[in-house]
Amino acid sequence: MTYESSSGGKAPDYREHPDQVHISEQQFLETYNAGDYERPSVTVDMLVFTIRSEAQENYRKLAEPELQLLLIRRGGHPYLGQWALPGGFVSMQESLEDAARRELLTETGLDDIYLEQLYTWGDVDRDPRTRVISCSYMALVVDSSELELQAGDDASEASWFRVEQRLLEEKRHIHERGRVTERRLQLILTNGTEELSAIVETKETIEGKVRSHHLTLGEVQGIAFDHAKIIHYALERLRSKIEYTDIAFNLMPETFTLTALQKVHEIISGKKLLAAAFRRKIADWVIETGDYASSAGHRPSRLYRLNPERQNI
Repeated sequence: MTYESSSGGKAPDYREHPDQVHISEQQFLETYNAGDYERPSVTVDMLVFTIRSEAQENYRKLAEPELQLLLIRRGGHPYLGQWALPGGFVSMQESLEDAARRELLTETGLDDIYLEQLYTWGDVDRDPRTRVISCSYMALVVDSSELELQAGDDASEASWFRVEQRLLEEKRHIHERGRVTERRLQLILTNGTEELSAIVETKETIEGKVRSHHLTLGEVQGIAFDHAKIIHYALERLRSKIEYTDIAFNLMPETFTLTALQKVHEIISGKKLLAAAFRRKIADWVIETGDYASSAGHRPSRLYRLNPERQNI
């Protein structure tokens, strides 16, 4: 029950908490016992993506750039020896982002890079140790070749993995109030010596104005916890955001050619793009620098940079 306040709004009914009416907030806090409620553990997981080229056995063949993801091999239980996203537990005296940056530095040696909060994962049984809620972050690194990875904490090794997704099956059902789309995909991660995989099943339901999206994991090989699900979600978000934000420029150096920028868009979207149409699409996003890229045996290409007026749109 509530009462009308003198200002016309609703005043709280203090009869619901009669023991708190005659004490101050400070007095209340002095007697408050946080142990009255169960508290789940909180972790952070980082998805660090980059575009990089693997060395080719045939030195005459140019290496094709690929989307790659940073993983760490777990050095302790649970999932001993399996690969996971860099991450760890959040302490009581730090923010989520501070925890993400600390864990990233401890387990991989990476520091001072941009992190974007992605999603919060809270399935009850996602961690065999205890009830764990995880906040995931996505970061894009320009040149991973200059980074020195170092394993630490509960990680025994850090490595870049090539990321591939294959659509195995898709079903659509349209009904009076909306539609249901089911997809079965295979996630494949390789680093030259090991191949990891997982089956991810998605179900998107649209009923009236309500949209729901559900992810489940099938067979998983070598990927710890529910991290295959998190990786899938990050890939979908990355592909979506590249269409309407400046996120692709986080994978580019300060100046770049339009050909290189188009290649990044193609790698992330998984689609071949027509050069003329792509350049019209990103015309407002870039400005010419007046400089040219030197390339032996080829005509020099103009160099561009991100238009500051379109940054972070």
